[in-house]
Amino acid sequence: MVLTKIRMTKNKIIEDQYRRTSLFEKENVKYLVRVLKRFNTVPKINNIDIITSKSEPDIFKIVPNKAIKIGLSFLDIPILALVYLRYGIEWQLWYKSLGKEKSDTVLCDLAALKVTQIFYELLPKEDKEKLKNLDDILINMIKNNEDLNTESLSIYKDLQNFHGLNNSNLIVKESWKPILENLAKPTEYLLMSGGDLRLNIDELELLNKYGCRPFPRPEAFTFASSTATSVSNYAFDKTDKVRSILIQNSLKIGFKDASIEFSELLKNNLRKTLKIADECQIIFSPSGTDSALQIAGIAQIISHKEITHILVGSDETGSGVPSALKGCHFEDTTALNYPVKKGENIEGFRDVDLIKIPLRDQNGELKSSIQIDTEVFAAISKTNKSGRYTVLHAMDQSKLGYQSPSEEMMRKLDRLDNLSLQIIVDCSQLRLDPKDLQNYLNKGYIVTITGSKYFTGPPYSGALIVPKKVNKLIDSAKNTLPEGLNNYYNHADWPTSWFCSKDLSDEFNYGSYMRWNAAIVEMDRYYKTPILYRNMGIEMFCNFVEDSIKDASFLEPLFEDETKNNTYKSEEFGLRNIRTIFPFFILKNKEVLSIENVKKLYELLNSDISSHFEDSSMEIVRLAAQKCHIGQAVNVKYGNDVESAVLRISLGARVISESWINRDISIFFRNIEVQMNQITVIIKKIELILSNPKLLN
Repeated sequence: MVLTKIRMTKNKIIEDQYRRTSLFEKENVKYLVRVLKRFNTVPKINNIDIITSKSEPDIFKIVPNKAIKIGLSFLDIPILALVYLRYGIEWQLWYKSLGKEKSDTVLCDLAALKVTQIFYELLPKEDKEKLKNLDDILINMIKNNEDLNTESLSIYKDLQNFHGLNNSNLIVKESWKPILENLAKPTEYLLMSGGDLRLNIDELELLNKYGCRPFPRPEAFTFASSTATSVSNYAFDKTDKVRSILIQNSLKIGFKDASIEFSELLKNNLRKTLKIADECQIIFSPSGTDSALQIAGIAQIISHKEITHILVGSDETGSGVPSALKGCHFEDTTALNYPVKKGENIEGFRDVDLIKIPLRDQNGELKSSIQIDTEVFAAISKTNKSGRYTVLHAMDQSKLGYQSPSEEMMRKLDRLDNLSLQIIVDCSQLRLDPKDLQNYLNKGYIVTITGSKYFTGPPYSGALIVPKKVNKLIDSAKNTLPEGLNNYYNHADWPTSWFCSKDLSDEFNYGSYMRWNAAIVEMDRYYKTPILYRNMGIEMFCNFVEDSIKDASFLEPLFEDETKNNTYKSEEFGLRNIRTIFPFFILKNKEVLSIENVKKLYELLNSDISSHFEDSSMEIVRLAAQKCHIGQAVNVKYGNDVESAVLRISLGARVISESWINRDISIFFRNIEVQMNQITVIIKKIELILSNPKLLN
């Protein structure tokens, strides 16, 4: 028997195993490379060998705690080998998690099958086609068993043949069911669950509505942090490891205790990373819009008065936020997957007033800071005189990088007496420093954040940070949240001491938890970059992006007239004092593109369009093939009357953290320059698309 070993610690499948064979014919290489890339989402388990056999080409054998043997015939269909290896490695993961109860291998069989079923469903359509007509034991079981049958385990008996162990226990324990339900899922699936339909991916490019994936996409140039970003390899691996630990802990101490422990650990890690005081409470939410709904619920706990929400920057916040603040459903499905009807009132909410204060006037012109401040003060004065409780939603920063009302207006409000007012600061972009968060919290403001914008965690990781002052008010309240919120949130996401949230579900949103874990991992490594180099890298990159957009004749920046503090005029550097989001119009023949064409160009940028340039030079073909993911279109009027939209190139934390390698300063700045070169490629690809009108037609 000819055997070749591969250590899982090195995460290889076929390296050093082949001479020149038909597998490496030109037409096969591209396909094989794509399949091997997907292998990176398979868990890494130490001390498990993958052994390929030439003398037994049809063998697939799991040697518990030691190895996986796979015959070379599987590799003739690489996607089949990938599915089998995904099954085998998942089986080994659960077997290691069993501890001393090694007789319970039926759990490993069921979990590995369920995970591999989902893994199969997340394969691209063209890969599934290669398995479509295959008569294979595992593939057939994957296709035929959409839901695990935990009552009739005999139908899974063939799975024992893969490892040769007889299951002495053929009963699914009750304690296993929530573990299977919540954790027998690939990490990439968890990262797209527990949100809403916008996280679903298409079956061709595996991209969601935001143009990103729930697993790493290193082939794309990514500067889309103002919208959403595909998870990094680093954060994905860390989160995948957490899933393994959670499986072990759940089998050891029980699913509920392990989940509560994990939820509290995430909150404590977030406090530590952002230097938030222990007296402040954290509430997790699936999205920024869900955070707005949580605020609406909290407002009804704090005050028995009639409530008015004043939403500043209403034209640059999430589209569902106004509905959420009014206590209405903002989608047709909740994050906990309950069907609802968009626009209808959520049970238990009182009627409220909502005053919208957009950043732009009717002609699309950006209002002055003084104009917005005047509108805010007038709205607060009016609602306060009528005896209503006012909730002011300030913006720091918007999706186009604006802050409003001004700091002077905020200070003026702080000095006023007899105001029945709670201030919320929308920091969803999180383009500020820990000291800025502390400043807001010390003033008694509630702060909304996400881990999925500046810090480039997976989309849909929201949180409220409740200051000590407000925490005391809520903690002493003896009324509960509106009943309809039971379909939106779990009790573990809220402070356990609060009476108001005691009736919420006892379930756990592992999609939200895993996304937050990935985001906190990104935050942690960002702050490990020394502050001097971090700030210099930010200046260096942002100055280059600004100049590059201004130098391109077919791009028109939207940020020229904005007044912001220049860094050199500030006492110290701060993310709030430098522009990190760069929106721009796109012009063709000196005319701005329509909204439809801007959106089309955005999609073309994020795709391989080299097939349209087969007769061009190699340089053009490579440019067309490069996938470039930037901030998606935001509708903005061009001038006073032309409907158009802007795209955005944004600084994300990964520009800094992925450049700081081995604590080497020279490599750090060289890596920043590499990413600056990627900006040049993005702008060149925009020009290439504009020079080929048929692409936009």
